[in-house]
Amino acid sequence: MEVAPTPDNFHTVFSFNANTLHYPGGAMQIDVAGDTLIGETPTADPSAPNLGINLTDAAILPNDSNVFVSSASSVYSGGLDVVSSFTPVFQSRLASGLGAAVTIPVPSLPNQTATVTAISEVGSLVTATLSAPLSNVTAGYAIAIANVLIPNCYQTSVPACNPEAYNGTFPLTSVNGPIIQYVNSAAGLAPTTGGNAYVPPQPVFVNSAQNNAMFVANYNSNSVSVINTSTNIVTASTTVGVHPVSMAEMPNALKFYVANEGDNSVSSVNAADLSLNNLTGFTGVTPVWVVARGDNQKVYVVTQGDGTLVTIDTATDTVSSSISMGGGASGANFIYLDPILNRLYVVNPVTSMIYVFADTGGANDTPLLLTTIPFTSGSAACPNECTPVSVTSLPDGSRFYVATYQSTTACPAGSGVSGSCVIPAVTVFNASTFSLQYPNAPTLNLLAPPPACTVTASNPCTQSWPFLTGQTAVPQVASCNTPPGTTYTPTPTQTRFRVFTTAAADGSHVYVSMCDAGAVADIITNGNNANDSGPGIPPDTLITDLLTAPAASSGTALQNPIFLLAGQ
Repeated sequence: MEVAPTPDNFHTVFSFNANTLHYPGGAMQIDVAGDTLIGETPTADPSAPNLGINLTDAAILPNDSNVFVSSASSVYSGGLDVVSSFTPVFQSRLASGLGAAVTIPVPSLPNQTATVTAISEVGSLVTATLSAPLSNVTAGYAIAIANVLIPNCYQTSVPACNPEAYNGTFPLTSVNGPIIQYVNSAAGLAPTTGGNAYVPPQPVFVNSAQNNAMFVANYNSNSVSVINTSTNIVTASTTVGVHPVSMAEMPNALKFYVANEGDNSVSSVNAADLSLNNLTGFTGVTPVWVVARGDNQKVYVVTQGDGTLVTIDTATDTVSSSISMGGGASGANFIYLDPILNRLYVVNPVTSMIYVFADTGGANDTPLLLTTIPFTSGSAACPNECTPVSVTSLPDGSRFYVATYQSTTACPAGSGVSGSCVIPAVTVFNASTFSLQYPNAPTLNLLAPPPACTVTASNPCTQSWPFLTGQTAVPQVASCNTPPGTTYTPTPTQTRFRVFTTAAADGSHVYVSMCDAGAVADIITNGNNANDSGPGIPPDTLITDLLTAPAASSGTALQNPIFLLAGQ
């Protein structure tokens, strides 16, 4: 049963955090008004309900009643691909924590499963004969082998023989009809028969504009699925293009559009029955992000491979424009749609550029470039060069925020870190003029000093705080360090957003998740402080850093936040 939230009480933001390898990720709910955490998913207790392993994306239903989190757990041998669902905290004064997570398995497509009729190994190369060929699968895809048993295993001469050594998840090296091959780290396995082979879906994106359905993009099975949000069951799936990585449903819930980075295509899917529409005119290379305009008439796609902004007319499912950015410079991988000012912000971390478009104004109601904002060396926004990653804006139309980072092998003196480090930051812009909001200090430091504490009998002030007064940098975390321009894959060592920013629905706060820092920066956008923000314009102040829960494997190191989600 879904519980409807109290609209005037639900001012909240969620952070989704990657755990250490092989451990479930976590989510935490931030109360906007109180600058506090009012709910966290359990992560350290293996018997408690958890999110899946290897979090990839999250979405909240339009009525804020449930949050859905996708996890491509099958990147680990034996991992089960799932979408987790939990209820948020609706009234902070009565907060009792997040609802228990419900695990929703995402099944493989029927034509991507088969029984194993014969399996053997030469050296470490396994050859398996299946009962039927697997559809839409080639070398490089992941294959899962299950329920294969080696008979009389402990009576063989193979040292430490494991009767289940054929089982696990492996990248295919070749596919020839029903015969597949892959490399297994366990060598010299005896031939046998029986068991199953299937293509794990690997869900990487969730999106919905309706309350009764949540749509899931499955990277490895080249498919999308729909979850009935009342029963928390996957009710249907269909094949789309190769390696879908992003989706956007139209606000009227009639269709949704899928960016398929593997075959340079976009799929138009009818939401009611998952049937496909014929979409024509798309020529972009490596489409990676999709947003839908609020009037349902246009969908916008950014392509990473050739740096274009593509407009699709949803009435005809035809491309109405393709705008090249920076002479086709590759690397653009994120779009933010400002529904108040009707703007598109396109981020290119490779060229360190932000492109700002009016979403109308061009020929045939296509985007019109308003300005470009460099974050390159010597720029006003970031003289030492920053990598922009994401953008958000305030609902009053006054400002927009760009989350950036600097990565260096020799951290600047006085930054609080020696050697390799990351400097997370956010740059604030005046939305009407595109000028820096704080020209004398364009980037806001996101690392808060230790909170003040008065020692009492009941409070010895022993809380550990990871940042020092004046600190601006943190040590690099390997799993957070995905080089700009990398094509997305759902591997646990790749982070889609090293830093990510979103604004609260009421515009009172802006938040920035910092993967390397293990924290979410909490910025208040109104109040008084020493920053010179101009007459009548409230300044921005870092209030605190909200720390993630300790990682399950260590109990001390913090989890790594990888994206944020604002409630309505």
